[in-house]
Amino acid sequence: MDPLPFGCHDHAHCAGDLLARAEAMAAERKLRLTPVRRRVLEILLEEHRALGAYDVLERLAAEGFGNQPPVAYRALEFLVEQGFAHRIRRLNAFAACMHPGEAHAPAFLICRSCNQVAEAPAEPVRAALEQAAGERGFVIERSNIEAVGRCPSCREAA
Repeated sequence: MDPLPFGCHDHAHCAGDLLARAEAMAAERKLRLTPVRRRVLEILLEEHRALGAYDVLERLAAEGFGNQPPVAYRALEFLVEQGFAHRIRRLNAFAACMHPGEAHAPAFLICRSCNQVAEAPAEPVRAALEQAAGERGFVIERSNIEAVGRCPSCREAA
């Protein structure tokens, strides 16, 4: 299991690698990673936390990218559609994807104290959910698995 973000790591290296991977994928797909889209991804990569659209917009506005909500929402929507970010529904927020370009359907581990978010492999959970749904004649089109708890740092601080 990936230790990020709850484990110690070189975050600058982590963020730089993910940004480079997203840029390469965008170029390969012939997509425009505009300055606003790139900056939004950089903002999401600054910490392993989920950020709301208005938090992102506030940062963009302070940096001269505009202060209208569609600026942030369009960039976030693009990043989610391209697999560079995830929407964390519980927090009504967004987090950078830690595995862009890889087929994966993670469960999100959300610290209720500090809002750090980690992606955890969820294939067995998703398989069980699909089996239970299939037994009832239901076909899942989309699911989002989120677990709320406390990260190691917040547990130690308590």
